[in-house]
Amino acid sequence: MTNQSNPVQLDRYDRHILAVLQEDGRISNQDLADRIGLSPSPCLRRVRALEDAGLIRAYRALLDAKKLGLSLMALIGISMDQHTPERFASLEQAITALPEVLECLLITGQQSDYQLKVVVRDMDDYQDLLLNKITSIPGVTGVHTSFVLRRVVDRTALPVSHPEN
Repeated sequence: MTNQSNPVQLDRYDRHILAVLQEDGRISNQDLADRIGLSPSPCLRRVRALEDAGLIRAYRALLDAKKLGLSLMALIGISMDQHTPERFASLEQAITALPEVLECLLITGQQSDYQLKVVVRDMDDYQDLLLNKITSIPGVTGVHTSFVLRRVVDRTALPVSHPEN
């Protein structure tokens, strides 16, 4: 597994492959090879090497939440009563089981210990999530919510393009 102090070395072809796959994970190997300027066989070898190195973790479909009736997004700050590994592990396990939670971050520099990004149908669903699921998790002592009015930037692609040395 790659860590921040020892990143995988990527050349311009690898970076281009990663950029294109983040835009279109369903692109055929032939089309990918054409776009990056390689023949199909070396292109496929590079993709497999990027997968093996763990740079490409998965391929997914991005769904439209509103078309699924999930029109309310909220950011929830959670404060804990104890800052112990056991308490954090218990909360993280409970939060992971909630399908409404899109993201859970352990944070610092705020009054909250965690920040969640959640999506639900409406305020009734939010109330159910908050009162019947989140606040019932042992150790949760405070919850602060901000509702998202509009997504200004909504991307999943990581910046992989860097000037060549």
